[in-house]
Order: sequence, then C-alpha cells, then structure tokens
Amino acid sequence: MNERGYDVSDIPKYGLKLKLDHEYPENWSQTRVPTFGQLWQMLHLIIRYVIYYLKIKFQGRRAVMDYVRPERAKRIYGVPLGGIGCGTIGRGYKGEFCRYQLKPGRYEYETIDANQFIVTIQDEKRKTIFQSLLSTYEKKPDVLTSWRSFIDPKLCNYTGLYPRAWTEFDLSQYGVKLICRQISPVIPHNYKDSSLPCAVFVWNIQNTCDKERFVTITFTFKNGIGTKEDKSATCSLKQFSYLDNEGVLIYNTIDKLPCCYALSIRKKDDLEISRLLHFEPKGDGRDVWLPLLKHGRFGKVVEKNKDDHVFGEVGSAIAAQIHVLPQQSGEIETCLVWDMPIVYFHDRVQKYFKYYTKFFGSDKPALKIVDYVFKNYKRWEEDIYNWQEPVLNNNNLPDWYKSALFNESYFISDGGSIWVTLEKEEVANLNQNDPRIEYGKFAYLEGHEYRMYNTYDVHFYASYALIMNFPHLQQSIQYQFKDAIFAEDKRKVWMLYDGKTVERKVKNTVPHDLGDPEFEPYSLLNGYPIHDVSEWRDLNVKFVLQVYRDYKLMKSNNFCDPNQYLSDLYDACKTVMAFTLKFDSDHDGLIENEGMPDETYDSWVMNGTSAYCGGLWLSAIYSMMEITKVLGKSDDYDFYKEIFDRGQKSFEKKLWNGKFYNFDCGSKNPSETIMSDQLCGHWYLRTSGLKYEVFPENHVKSSLKTIFENNVLKFAKGQMGAVNGFLTTGKVDKISVQSEEMWTGVTYGLAANMIYEGMVDEAFQTAGGLYKTMRDKLGLAFETPEALYEKNYYRSIGYMRPLSIWSMQLALNELNQKK
Repeated sequence: MNERGYDVSDIPKYGLKLKLDHEYPENWSQTRVPTFGQLWQMLHLIIRYVIYYLKIKFQGRRAVMDYVRPERAKRIYGVPLGGIGCGTIGRGYKGEFCRYQLKPGRYEYETIDANQFIVTIQDEKRKTIFQSLLSTYEKKPDVLTSWRSFIDPKLCNYTGLYPRAWTEFDLSQYGVKLICRQISPVIPHNYKDSSLPCAVFVWNIQNTCDKERFVTITFTFKNGIGTKEDKSATCSLKQFSYLDNEGVLIYNTIDKLPCCYALSIRKKDDLEISRLLHFEPKGDGRDVWLPLLKHGRFGKVVEKNKDDHVFGEVGSAIAAQIHVLPQQSGEIETCLVWDMPIVYFHDRVQKYFKYYTKFFGSDKPALKIVDYVFKNYKRWEEDIYNWQEPVLNNNNLPDWYKSALFNESYFISDGGSIWVTLEKEEVANLNQNDPRIEYGKFAYLEGHEYRMYNTYDVHFYASYALIMNFPHLQQSIQYQFKDAIFAEDKRKVWMLYDGKTVERKVKNTVPHDLGDPEFEPYSLLNGYPIHDVSEWRDLNVKFVLQVYRDYKLMKSNNFCDPNQYLSDLYDACKTVMAFTLKFDSDHDGLIENEGMPDETYDSWVMNGTSAYCGGLWLSAIYSMMEITKVLGKSDDYDFYKEIFDRGQKSFEKKLWNGKFYNFDCGSKNPSETIMSDQLCGHWYLRTSGLKYEVFPENHVKSSLKTIFENNVLKFAKGQMGAVNGFLTTGKVDKISVQSEEMWTGVTYGLAANMIYEGMVDEAFQTAGGLYKTMRDKLGLAFETPEALYEKNYYRSIGYMRPLSIWSMQLALNELNQKK
C-alpha cells in the first residue's frame, strides 16, 4: 500500500488487455509493391541497392536497412523485459519468451520453448491434481514433448502497461488463482536502477477453496538466444545460495560476448526451493516434468558450488513450493538477470562497458544484481505507479491514451539501446560540465529493422520521451552530436540514390546517425547509405531546435543548469546555422530544397522553398535569436534578426495560399498537396514555450483545420491518423511512396500541435484512431511501425519516431496548468 492507501501492485484499469487465446482480426505485411510511377522514380536506386546488398552480404554483414527480406510483425508481443541500454528480452502476452535483443544492434526473432513457467498444484495430501505450462502459445511439436499446457486461455487475462505486466490464471476448479506481476526497472530520473538487465516475476497464489493446497512455481531457462550459435556453445552451470536468494547461474557466450543468466527465487520460511541444474532443451523434458508431477519439486542436486560444464544447448530450472491454507494467499518472488557487461560491435575495434557496471562492477556482478533487485523492486513499483498515476487517474483523458502513452514508451529500452560508461582517457578530454562524465553515452536504433544509432532527424521527434523522463540521456546525445558536428571523415562512400561518391562526414554538419552496429559506431559516423546527408536541409536546424527546446524544459523544471547547457552547445548551433545558410540561394532569408529528397522524407521530393524545411529553418533562426538573448550575444542577435525578418515575409508570401501552406514552391502543383507535417517547426516552438512569433495564429489554426478535415477525416475513414500527403482534389497524394504513408510519429506530433491550438477533440481523434487501429485491429503493440498504408501494409516495424507521443503529454500538461 502507498501513503494514499492504494496497492501499487494492483492490476490497472488501462493497458493492453487480452485473453490468452486472443487472435488479432487482420494480418498486414510489408510486401507492398509500389505503383509503376513510384518504381520508375526509384529504378536506379533499386539497382544500386541490390549491388550494395550483395556486397554487404559478401562481407558477412547485414544491410543497415533490409528491403529484400523485411520482417513481418509477429503480433504476439507484450511488455518487454529489462532496463535501458542493457539488452532486452521480449515477452509474449501468451507467456512466451521471444525477440531477444542482446547482441548489440541485432534482434533475434526466436521463441524459445525451454524458457517457461510451470505450475504444479497438489491437494492437502500432497497428491498432484494439476500441472501445466503457464503459457498458451503453440510450441514446437518435436521438442519437450512431455511439457503440456492445460490452462483454459479463456479464463486467463493479460494486462500490459509498460514497464509492468500482469497475467491472471483462473485455476479455481483446482482451488487456486494465480497472478503474475512482471516488473522491469524503467523509472524516470532513476538512472542507476533503470540501467539494470533484469526483470522480476512476483507470483501471488490464492487458495480459493476450503482445502489446503501445495503450489509449485517452476522457472526454466536455457543458454543462448535460440540461434544456431547455441549448438556449439560452451556453457557452465552453477547453483548458488547468496544471502536471501537461491538460484542457478548459466554462464555462456552470445556473439562471443560473455553472458550470465541468473534464475533466482527469494528465500522465505514458507517456501521449499529446489533446482534442476541441467536438462536437455531439445529433449522430451521428462527430467523436468516428471519430478514436479510426482513430488512438486526436484530431487537432490549436485554438491554446492560445483560447476557443470556442458557443450551445446542446455537448460536449468528452479522451483519453489508454497503451502497455502484455505482462503489464504502466498507469494513467490522470482527474477531473471542477464549480465552482459561488455559491448563490442561487429568490427570489435573498441571495448565498452555497460552503464550498470558503474555501480555493480564488470567482474561477474550477477549475484549482486539479484540481491539488489529483490530488495528494491517494491520501491520500483511505487515509483512507476507515482509516474503513471497522474495520467491514469485523469478523467479528462481517453482510455486509449492512457495505454498508448506508456506502452509506446517501450522503445526507450527495446529500441536496441546501448548505454555505456566512458573510459578515463575519454573523460580527460571533456569539459567538466559534460553530462557524459556522469551519465555515459547513450544510443538507440532508428528501428528494429533500420539499424542506425541515434538517427537524428527521427530522434528529433522521439526525443520528447527522453527530455521529459530521462533528460540526462537526452543531454548525453546532444553533447555527442555537438562533438560529431566538428568531426570530419574524408573517406569516400557511394550514395545509392544518385550514385555519387561523397565524403562520409562533412565538417560542420550534423551527421544523420552515429553509426551502424555492423561496423563501428561512434568512430564511423553516417551509416545511412542512401543520400549525401551533408546536403540535407533539416538535420542542422533540428539540432538548434532541440537545444532550445531542451533549455526551456530544463528551466521550467528547475533541472540542471540550462544556461550552461546553452553556452556549451552554442558554438555548434552557430556553426551548423552558418553551414545551412548556404542553401539560401536567392538570399530571401529562407533555405531552398534542391529537387531531391534532402530531408527526413527521403523519397519525397521538395523543390525550392518548402513548408517543411522552410518552416523548420525559420523556427531555428528564431530559436537562435532567443538563445543569443539569453547568452547576451547582441551582435549575433542582430544577425539572426535580419535574416528572420526577411525570411518570415518571404515564407508567408511564397507559401501561404489562404487555407494552408503550400507543399513547396517548385513542384508542379504545390498548392494541391496538403502536407500533414507542414507545421513541424511551429510544433517545436510551442513545446519550447513560444506561440505565434513565427507563424501567424490564424494561419496555424486554418492549416491544422485543413489537415484534420482532409489528411485525417478523408483517410481510412478518419480512423488511422493523418496521411502524409493529401490532395485538395480529395485523394491521397501518391506521387511518392512516403506521401501516401501515414507516419505514426508525425501523427502524434500533429496531435500535440492540435492540443496547443485548442483542438483537443480533434487531436484525440487523430491519434486515437491510429493507436486503436494498430493495437486492436492489427496487433502491432510493442512493435509500432514507422508507417501504415491505408490498407493491408505497414513499413519498418519497431520504430523510434512514435516516442513523439510524449509531446502530446507535454501539451496536455500546459493545458492543465492553464485551467
């Protein structure tokens, strides 16, 4: 119970709620074939991509974006296991352990049958009356054939509200009900605990009958992650009794990196704990199943602390039996730790240590973590509840939003995140104000399938989740990019879009990303192979907009030293703005696009001044004016003010058509295309505490109204967010692949923009239609894609940009403060 008398472990009303036999009604895919016109536009790109793909395969690497063999959504996932930057393990809502993200930058879409929970129920005479797997997915028929699931899935419920989940098993015909609480330590502003590679499973056992019951919960787990590598693995098994904890250690390697799984149960007087140190994951499983069925426990194990070395695949099990009196309840606490302290990327150039080693060391800290987990998980639950409670108990918010805000946050941990400490020589080269000294380096992938770290044009949208919940991680990223701006790499790379050979990293520019894990991130920037990103119009200005937005949020939340932050990053801001100014070819104060995809919409061509890039540029110029005022740089203020005055007039003259901003100035019919993201710059200014200093209020409101009436209501019956491009003729704009897509992250940002402008109902319809379609109809919870088409198809599952939903919460916070 918390101080208000509420049990923070109770199952919440909101979240992903499913029966364990649930099947989603529609099964979409990524196999959409573009139209002939779209294919013709991309023909040379496709040819070059095939050459690139074959070359990468020959090198023994994976393509950074695999368009040849895209993943199909599994539609099985629930809340993933694990903290931030330490690797995650997926968990299906039917009870399976699946989607292992333990190799840096890689996902293994494996469901491992040997990783299970088993329940055994005995009557008052200790006779087994029921035994079953506590999962309902269909496992492989030729392995562990003695293991069976007898639970009725219609009587079992799943609730997922990241970072926690609850599964209810109604076994009342045997006199028992079970509730499993799954807890991962993702706790805003708590950096130590949030970095831990662990999950807790707390089993509440209720005796619902008038007879005694003996109930055993068994946890089984195997080495590896279900890949071919497991078959040739060398593994060491060891039982342990450490302080108040009993368990098994499985020492193995994953991709040549040392890994230790720790399965543990917390000792209590009313528990009888037993272990099975070794079983065959590909055998019939009788050595696990039969002792439990007969005795409710395992027999005597090998001598304490004696290692059992095994070659190949091997599993271990630990069980706890509890005696529960009639109408009483008991509790069994179990946990899983995966200690992989070292990070190497594909080329193994540099050795890194994960952030949790800062607190627990890198020399086999698994047992220390186990003990820490059991002693602190209740505090985690309290903290998670206090974080979520203001949203969950706000009657003005729709139910779907209460689920979406937190469940879309899964990507913070399950987005391939890597969080490492700095070496002494790295620290010595940093300013003492640099947050990386204390909080290390943090990176996450653009997507499960788009494997580039900290893709900056996308992080621009997603960064709200970090600045609002883990601001030091946002700072870490910003300082990393500050350094990267001044970096230069003159090695030549071949661009797939136009076939040009260009410098890998041009000095004084924001890189597209910090690297591909199939090479060596941090030292080899710009893993993106499609375009020359030094020519992109949005990367540099997005750095400036984030710096100013971060400053304003730091200041309003009394966090850190916002002025120091501005001062440290000012030279980088000034440098990239000077570089970008060269794109103003007609000197009207606005940058122009070059008639190629030179921004985040990397297959949608903009010509001349565009609403998207021009609006971002104007917003960044105004942000520089505000920054110079804070830092007292009056000469710089005057410089930016003069550009802004010219640019603002030109923007309105060139692009405003009386209802919305034209797509650009150089396309065939720019006034026909209504772009849903045309007010992206205004969105960022509003989240930075500004209003209509750049874009007139009546123009903003008219544009948003037009977008809602067309891109939202006329697309997919108004139930799938805002399509990127919609024509005034009443049709989706199909000039490019991306113009006819709906981008989840853009839709959430658009909804936030609507909230700021008083269009709250429209915002919730826009974002709510999208989320409910993905969650309830398509089954894309915990693998949110970048894009949906109007029918049958999605693109790039497990994507970073939807973290922009936190900008909706920022807008709602401001709305609540006004009331």
